[in-house]
Amino acid sequence: MNSDVDLMASAGECLEKARSSAHGRNAHLVLHDGPLRQTLIALTATSELAEHDAPPAASLHVLTGSVVLNGTTHHSGALIPIPHHRHSLRAVEDSVVLLTTVTGI
Repeated sequence: MNSDVDLMASAGECLEKARSSAHGRNAHLVLHDGPLRQTLIALTATSELAEHDAPPAASLHVLTGSVVLNGTTHHSGALIPIPHHRHSLRAVEDSVVLLTTVTGI
């Protein structure tokens, strides 16, 4: 990695794009290093990522707002392991999360 990322500034930009999106969401890959990927995902209130498969290893860090992952609400500051089965994500309020995944393991 050659440069630092201002994560909170990037999160704000991502959320602004989500607010202007017809689907109420936006994603931005902030780090890609071999099998490691970190992606900002912004969701406006009530927006949802429909049920989908889990990567081999992943975590979700709620940077702002509140989200529901498989029926459990998580608030700003929460760091959550992604379950190893199909799951969905819904924003309770305008929210930005950092998804960390490791693929190819």
